[in-house]
Amino acid sequence: MKIAFIGQPNAGKSTIFNGLAGYKTVTANFPGQTVHYTVSNVTVGEETFEIVDLPGIYSLTAIDKAELESRKFILSGKADVVINVIDASTLSRSLELTIQLAELQVPMVICLNMIDEAKRKGLEINLKKLSEVFDVPVIETIANKGIGLSKIFTSAKEAFYKNKIPKIQHFHKDIEEKIAEIEKILPSSLLPNIPRRYIAIKLLEGDAELFEALKDYKELILKINEIRDDIKSSHGRHADTVISSERHALTMNIFEEVTKVGEPIKSVREKLDDLLTNRFLGYPLLFSILFGIFFLVFEVGKLLEEPLVHTFDSLIKRLPEYISENTLTFYIIKGLLEGFAGGLGVAIPYLIPFFIGLTVLEDVGYLPRMAFLMDTIMHRIGLHGKSVLPFIISYGCNVPGVMATRILESPRDRFITAALSVFIPCAARTTVIFGLVGAFIGGIAAAGLYILNLLVIMTMGAILTRFIPEITPGLIMEIPPLRIPTLKNVFMKTWLRLKDFTVVAWPLLVLSSIILSFLEFLNLDSVLNQIFKPLVSWILGLPEQTGITLIFGILRKELSMIMLFQALDTTNIGQVMTKTQIMVFTIFTIFYLPCIGTLGVLIREIGIKKAMLITILTITVAVFLSVLSRLILETVF
Repeated sequence: MKIAFIGQPNAGKSTIFNGLAGYKTVTANFPGQTVHYTVSNVTVGEETFEIVDLPGIYSLTAIDKAELESRKFILSGKADVVINVIDASTLSRSLELTIQLAELQVPMVICLNMIDEAKRKGLEINLKKLSEVFDVPVIETIANKGIGLSKIFTSAKEAFYKNKIPKIQHFHKDIEEKIAEIEKILPSSLLPNIPRRYIAIKLLEGDAELFEALKDYKELILKINEIRDDIKSSHGRHADTVISSERHALTMNIFEEVTKVGEPIKSVREKLDDLLTNRFLGYPLLFSILFGIFFLVFEVGKLLEEPLVHTFDSLIKRLPEYISENTLTFYIIKGLLEGFAGGLGVAIPYLIPFFIGLTVLEDVGYLPRMAFLMDTIMHRIGLHGKSVLPFIISYGCNVPGVMATRILESPRDRFITAALSVFIPCAARTTVIFGLVGAFIGGIAAAGLYILNLLVIMTMGAILTRFIPEITPGLIMEIPPLRIPTLKNVFMKTWLRLKDFTVVAWPLLVLSSIILSFLEFLNLDSVLNQIFKPLVSWILGLPEQTGITLIFGILRKELSMIMLFQALDTTNIGQVMTKTQIMVFTIFTIFYLPCIGTLGVLIREIGIKKAMLITILTITVAVFLSVLSRLILETVF
């Protein structure tokens, strides 16, 4: 049996999916993250279910890729049962999607998630009445605590085997007459597996995809447009607006029928929320929270790094006692140990606390509030407030950050936001910042690099928006309630992110380290260093051996740091590089060239020409800032 989960953003759909599937997706409290659906097989007893996590959507109007993808999936007949996940605390709004799903005439279960939040708001929902309204099973869950998840499969089986097709919620008589009129004139050959009523409603709404399917039926299109004009004449509004108003009225009627509204329970969370989004206090709190996260990353990372690095250094130094130094075997084993040490001894100590901090901010629900606070600043540099969401995601990884630019309507905003997102220090760059500057200069210097990064992004944003001017609309986005994260969620999501490093990046670190050792054995590393000498030594003022490390950084940014240890034959970089050189190397690594993964996504999202333009921009900025930093820091240190 195939079960599809569908619901509005922040309804807890992906959290339910993760709880059932064993955390095979990463959830976040802001819309736009999940673009492609995720599939997993779950075995309950002797029965196996294929569950599908569809993108979070507000409607089936197909105004963006997520809505279109979800609609196509359900209409394709691939789903045996649809689980409509609803945030019970926003039932009066969420039922609008439920009414649209009912039009698809697929067996359905209504899952009222976050029922505890609803009760806290004083909402008492009558499950029996709601079930009677739609004639489908209705269940309650609290996904982040795992409560009620066991009911999902039993209710899905009930809906499937008893063919619980949701009851249609009818509009006013005049609109129903227009729908019936269109149903009669639709050719039977047109989308035969899709309900006629659904097609008629979407045509009344002016659905572009369905009108495209009718392009060969010229007379039919004229007739449909006449019916739409009739509605506009009688109601004084466009047909799609009338349909939307009808749904809203139905939703409010159902809400009032099934819900008793009492006094909300006053809590500290509302007061805390007011402080976090306060126009004066919100910004100092934002700075304090971010500073606290980076302080945690630095202190915990340094605490874990020192003993691990010391252990591996001792092993590498004793290697000549067992293997002759001039053999290929020695170089390969040395590269293997140095690559392994780079991941375990340098990268992971900083990644673990960083991922924990990012996960906590996501699960608490602070990231949308950060976007809200940053909206004014974003508009001052000519961007939409929603641009901050790809920026926030990019602190984890630039790849999903660039993909998240899809939530922006304007091609101009997508290009500029994608260009700025690649400057954001992702987890890999965070590793470089703390593994080099944090470890060998200090936490204040590392924090300074983040401030520099923000200044560069704001400056570049102002420059790009001046060259590509456009008026940006205001920010409209949902801010979910503050929640207390569960230890299980934090642990599993941190592990998922860390798993990506251990499965993808770490093997690449080890392989690159072995390749560098092999180049050293053949003495080819010096040849490559000579090629890069004009840039590395003359312009940036770095040791000649660092040239080859920048090549590996194109694969993964943290590779530059790991290869630096190997190229200089020490993990105590402070002994062979000055503080100025460490800062210049780190600044150049942060800004130059997107990694291969990010470059691939840029090409796919905005095209090869714009991706190459961004690449040239990053190199220019990296060289300029590195040279400027060198000139300034040589007078300081």
